[in-house]
Amino acid sequence: MCRYGEITYKVHYVCVPCRRSGKHARDGAEHRCPECRVPMVFAGHDFAAPPRRDRSGWAAVAAVLAAGLKYDGFESCGCGREPEFRPRTAAQVRARRRVARREGVPEATALAARDPHDLVG
Repeated sequence: MCRYGEITYKVHYVCVPCRRSGKHARDGAEHRCPECRVPMVFAGHDFAAPPRRDRSGWAAVAAVLAAGLKYDGFESCGCGREPEFRPRTAAQVRARRRVARREGVPEATALAARDPHDLVG
């Protein structure tokens, strides 16, 4: 049975400066942050927000979204692959950025790698 095929699920939207997330229908409408009224960024189906006090976690979320990655691992119907790796701390982001600069790999590719040293080779 398809996970996303039968039911229209709400997806996660994020306001990184306010450290807020919410689920809204993906209907093409602009969803604004309830706190600062800035448009929220689409984060994907599989996003799990870090606690608001977790600066390192939110820095990682900001880096992932700025690189153009989303927190989606499943095909649109849901029967495809497992959720992809995304860094959860600022230290993981720094390590992947260092390897990307050293090896000349795009930052988005490095951030999506489970182990940054797998990019070498």
